[in-house]
Amino acid sequence: MEEKNSNDDISLKELFKKVKNTYSYLVSNWKVIIVAGIIGSIIGLTYSFSKKPTYTATLSFALESGGGGGIVGAASLASSFGFDLGGSGGGIFEGANLTELFKSRNMVEQTLLMPVNFEGKNISLAEMYIQNNDWRTSWNKKPNFKSISFVPKSDRKGFTRAQDSILGVIYGNLSKGSLSVGQRDKKIDIISIDVVSENELFAKYFAEALAKKVSDFYIDTKSKKARENMDILVKQMDSVRLQLNSAINGVAVATDNTFGLNPALNIRRAPSVRKQVDVQTNTGILTELIKQTELAKVTLRKETPLIQIIDSPILPLKKEKLGKLKAIIIGGFLAGSLVIFFLIIKKIISNLL
Repeated sequence: MEEKNSNDDISLKELFKKVKNTYSYLVSNWKVIIVAGIIGSIIGLTYSFSKKPTYTATLSFALESGGGGGIVGAASLASSFGFDLGGSGGGIFEGANLTELFKSRNMVEQTLLMPVNFEGKNISLAEMYIQNNDWRTSWNKKPNFKSISFVPKSDRKGFTRAQDSILGVIYGNLSKGSLSVGQRDKKIDIISIDVVSENELFAKYFAEALAKKVSDFYIDTKSKKARENMDILVKQMDSVRLQLNSAINGVAVATDNTFGLNPALNIRRAPSVRKQVDVQTNTGILTELIKQTELAKVTLRKETPLIQIIDSPILPLKKEKLGKLKAIIIGGFLAGSLVIFFLIIKKIISNLL
């Protein structure tokens, strides 16, 4: 037992001795550490001058999904006549999937092709991003990129490989740190979109355009099935109405042809009777189709979700800039820490050798 305590004392003494020697070694090189700290502070100050401020555009919205138990009866009644009015086409975009939809490449790239008014010109957000980063200065020296342009609302399918590559780079830059989507609080169903950019207007325009693009896509997807069913019913109703009108005209023509006819010649009245049967049949079908069309309209309204914008980005946006004092402190601390680490490694290697 005493031997164990003795070994512990020796180990602690050796540890304290090594720490003391290391401290003395660092103190003896204080000039090197101070110089490194000064150089780091100068670098940090220089960086603060060259670093452009960033602006954050925040847009929040609440989502009310379509659908509900109120349409179950209507859907059941319609199904008895061969129509499927129920069901939502956008269940896959519930919850966290909706926030991922905002960050998807398809939605971001479609947003980049939306038009904005910038410096008196109607250009796409992609073109605005390119101008903000001054990419065309270097592109003018490259024949393959010199003539590249992104026209607002252009057909994405007709893009060249170079255009696809550029959009991919822009998407990558935005998704890495410029775009974030999520709930501030899991208990609250309010989703926020944050767009960070060195250009204040781009941050605002992109946040608003992305919200509109995803909102339109989400609403179209959620209500697609109900809308298609309603369109089918409307077409069938119009077709039956035309047939009914034709049958009514046929009855009138047949009646005129048999006016004052000898009662003994009943066979001549057959066309008029057939037309009357057609009128009655089409009247019944049209009446039922009108009912189903109205049910389909109610279903479409219930299936169409509501995306309500709560807060939109308002100029001036939140500005973040690296302060000079902060840059000096961080630069000096990092440079000093790096030199201290290097000196300690150097001492350990020299002791081992």
